[in-house]
Amino acid sequence: QVQLVESGGGLVQAGGSLRLSCAASARTFSSYAMGWFRQAPGKEREFVGAISWNGDSTYYANSVKGRFTITRDNAKNTVYLQMNSLKPEDTAVYYCAASNRYRGLRDDIITWGQGTQVIVSS
Repeated sequence: QVQLVESGGGLVQAGGSLRLSCAASARTFSSYAMGWFRQAPGKEREFVGAISWNGDSTYYANSVKGRFTITRDNAKNTVYLQMNSLKPEDTAVYYCAASNRYRGLRDDIITWGQGTQVIVSS
């Protein structure tokens, strides 16, 4: 089963940028759709965005659309979350996830990463 490890979190000022990475262990990484989620303190985990298995299609939550971009490099077994124009309300633990489904990714998660903390100061 694929294992996922996120990195790249940290502290950034509002308006700044961060790029998160999620490295996968499986050689079958390129067969999975990948998603990013986040969980703020005291709140439920929420969907951020997803990317298709070959990277040619993405979709995002309205709260991040136009600011966040998901890409992937199947040769490196890695998916990325580029976060621009960060806001304090983006503060959360960010998780990547693998799924056999792209459009139904939220309902069919195979594996979660352990998460990486992002803190956006005002």
